[in-house]
Amino acid sequence: MRFLAAKITVMAILLIRHGETMGNRDRVLQTPETPLSDRGLVQASKLAKRLEGEEIGQILSSDFARAHMTANAISTLKGLVVHFEPLLQERSFGDLRGLRYADLKEDPFGPEYTPPGGESWDDFYIRADRAWERIQETAQKVTGHLVVVTHGLVLHSIASRRLELPEAAVPGGSEEAGLPLQFRNTALTVVDSSPPWKVRVLGCAAHLDVEDEAIDGAGGISGL
Repeated sequence: MRFLAAKITVMAILLIRHGETMGNRDRVLQTPETPLSDRGLVQASKLAKRLEGEEIGQILSSDFARAHMTANAISTLKGLVVHFEPLLQERSFGDLRGLRYADLKEDPFGPEYTPPGGESWDDFYIRADRAWERIQETAQKVTGHLVVVTHGLVLHSIASRRLELPEAAVPGGSEEAGLPLQFRNTALTVVDSSPPWKVRVLGCAAHLDVEDEAIDGAGGISGL
């Protein structure tokens, strides 16, 4: 599904994944302090430009550096303050943070695996649900679109468990869920701001160059 060139005429929730980091590129489980790469900064700038003409009422962001820096690109262009929400943080991989996927003996994304010092899947899903509740509450109070900048696993949890997805499966995604297996860096998802939370645009990165889109999101569905 592609993002339309026309403005978003109905107030919506704009769910966004952060821009690229060196950790995404090198497939590393990242720490909260991991910043955007130079390429990630360019991606964030392109996303902000795409949203320049939209009526944005508030920006809500994870307080991790990579999300904050992505949100800042939008806030600077729109003259808005970024509001931080820790519930939007990526799943914690605890003692594994800073390690490359290739150096791990266990699959950190395995359905039964809980990383040492990190969050279990059950705990993460509970927190992601609380984050979605916070987004809903904020959206009802905002005049204009609510921009939410977060992380890959948070987006995947909310989209797969809380949103009304398009009927048609997304190419390269899950035919059962109609959900992409990954959210590209700075991918944009547009959701109605009231129940049943219908998705109008899913995981679109049309604001990036074709070259960028071909290699975005190397970290899989996590994005971390």
